[in-house]
Amino acid sequence: MTRIAVIGTGAVGASIAAWLIAAPEHEVTLCARTPFDTLRVETPNGVLETTPRLLTDPTTAQSVDWVLVVTKTYDAPGAQLWLDRLVGSDTHVAILQNGVEHYSRFPGIDPALLVPVIVDIPAERRAPGDVVQRRMGSLTVPADPAGAAFAELFAHSPIDTIRTDDWLSAAWRKLAVNCAGAVNALTLQPSGIARDDEAADLMRALIRECMAVGRAEGATLPDDLPDQIVDGYRNSPSDSINSIHADRLAGRPTEADARNGVIARLGARHGIAAPLNRMADVLIRKGYPA
Repeated sequence: MTRIAVIGTGAVGASIAAWLIAAPEHEVTLCARTPFDTLRVETPNGVLETTPRLLTDPTTAQSVDWVLVVTKTYDAPGAQLWLDRLVGSDTHVAILQNGVEHYSRFPGIDPALLVPVIVDIPAERRAPGDVVQRRMGSLTVPADPAGAAFAELFAHSPIDTIRTDDWLSAAWRKLAVNCAGAVNALTLQPSGIARDDEAADLMRALIRECMAVGRAEGATLPDDLPDQIVDGYRNSPSDSINSIHADRLAGRPTEADARNGVIARLGARHGIAAPLNRMADVLIRKGYPA
């Protein structure tokens, strides 16, 4: 029996937890702020519904074999309270978050036991424990022993676990997609805004800044990445809303720092200016425009 704790039960966390619970060889504990009795996830393959084991107090947690951190990036301090109780000497910790700072966000974790995960699972939370998973999606991890062990947790599920020899480049490609979403968050317009040529040019400019910094960090990124990403926005449903846009609409904190601010911060280390991403981070993080 593999003991697994999932910290965070938002849209992605709940989806991940539901698939893990579906494997009889897993003993899964959900770590959440808000209690709920039933975990129900509508997936493309049908409904997964269960009565989960759920904890709301970190002091009641005990060490497990695996911890999956599926919180927003800005909630790292809250996740750390759980990690302090859940992590033993041999516990693997998977970080399923946005951005490119998976290792540095939790410096107390042994890097050999940490698995950085790039998440591509479109899902929406309707209420605590009630989620719609729009697409099976994928989880991308390094092609190392820890990454292989993580992939094995999902061997029973239809979620695609991708192992890559160049996780850094994959993470920066995902960041390039996310940083362009600042245009949606700032204008409060869904994906269809990318069909406006001037808005699309702004997206490309944000992505080019991201590429310059990513390459300085060691990532390999294709020259046509800005056009690839804008085409992706244009070909998606025109009314689709990304997570940072949704957070702004709901008045919640956002991951602006992990999606745009990080580009400016890391760029400064290399003497690379990223003024558009810096502007997007400040305006979104401080709630402008109202």
